[in-house]
Amino acid sequence: MSEGSLLDHALVRLDEAAKHLTVDADVIEKLKFARETTKARLMIRMDDGSRKSFLAWRCRYDDTRGPTKGGIRFHPESTADEVEMLAFWMTFKCAVMNLPYGGGKGAVQVDPRKLSKAELERLSRAYIQAFASIIGPDRDIPAPDVYTNSMIMGWMADEYSQIVGQASPAVITGKPLALGGSLGRGDATARGGFYLVRHLADELGLKGNLRVAIQGFGNAGQHIARLLASDGHTIVAVSDSEGAVQSAKGLDLGRLLAAKDSGRSVTSTAGEGGYELLDGNALVGVECDILVPSALENMIRIDNAHSVKARIVLELANGPVTSEADEVLEKKGIVVLPDILANAGGVTVSYFEWVQNRQGYYWPIEEIHERLRIIMEREGRAIWDVAKAKDVSVRTAAYVHALARLAEAIEAHGTQNYFAS
Repeated sequence: MSEGSLLDHALVRLDEAAKHLTVDADVIEKLKFARETTKARLMIRMDDGSRKSFLAWRCRYDDTRGPTKGGIRFHPESTADEVEMLAFWMTFKCAVMNLPYGGGKGAVQVDPRKLSKAELERLSRAYIQAFASIIGPDRDIPAPDVYTNSMIMGWMADEYSQIVGQASPAVITGKPLALGGSLGRGDATARGGFYLVRHLADELGLKGNLRVAIQGFGNAGQHIARLLASDGHTIVAVSDSEGAVQSAKGLDLGRLLAAKDSGRSVTSTAGEGGYELLDGNALVGVECDILVPSALENMIRIDNAHSVKARIVLELANGPVTSEADEVLEKKGIVVLPDILANAGGVTVSYFEWVQNRQGYYWPIEEIHERLRIIMEREGRAIWDVAKAKDVSVRTAAYVHALARLAEAIEAHGTQNYFAS
């Protein structure tokens, strides 16, 4: 990638979208910067009696459309710059789905795999102790992200409730069901992407049995594999942090899931049933119809974008395709279903959880799936129509769609034209 902060690279999307709308300069000025980013150092007692500190952040990027919403990730390479970029993306993702939220994000610079379960709990509670004045059901609502899960969210919600002196399940989403979590949250990210692909199949030229390659076989990757396989499609390659396996005849999903459930890499299945070992970085070049990046940011870059052979890229990860790679894929005629639309099922069902927590009434799984399907199809269709009407990529159309909603809300407070008249 070229020089500049991660947020600078993300703002390229904003600048491109603004070319296709008439928006007041006040709107762009407000969306170029995070509203607030708070840094803290979390000090916890380790199991051996020593004390260790960890850097942590929480960013509330923009709250024009409602309280900020976004996950908390535990990752050794997290930075404030990354957190602001992710919060910017969340701002647009919530606007794409027309949720009454702004965008937020949080992180702790830690490798959670090196912590015991007790240390992980102490760190999770320390995060809430540090940021309790920033979050809240009507101010900023965290959720799980990379290397965090429902157990961690349960600890965090409990800590917040103890601090404020009352049960406050709506402060955090992605909690265990027994603590106010929502049915359907586990596979929501993948299910939203599945509904989107199925709804736009004719427009995308997708017919019959499709070949699917999945980069990143974690939560989202495993769920999209299950959903697509159950719909009659063939998983031809998957990867995790240790490498990849492929088979043109199709991979057995049960075998792959059994390997992950036992703590092994998908690469441990190489040689079984004719599975071929593949370098993880080479997965993007596998012959397939749909490529599903489900890992981290910047997985498809200028150096490997030319190798992509898929017809469709379904972004279940946040920011897996760089802006430079986007240009390459567009020239190759590859349609990218962008993250702020394709993986928005997660934040949508998080919104459902927040609503259920606040009303004290919980919906059956069938209702959650149906509500999610309706929203994914509605917004997916609207964005596809924008792309065709303005002759732009689906990603640019998604940002145009979101920016129109953000601009309307920002301009409703008054702009220079209003005050100068």
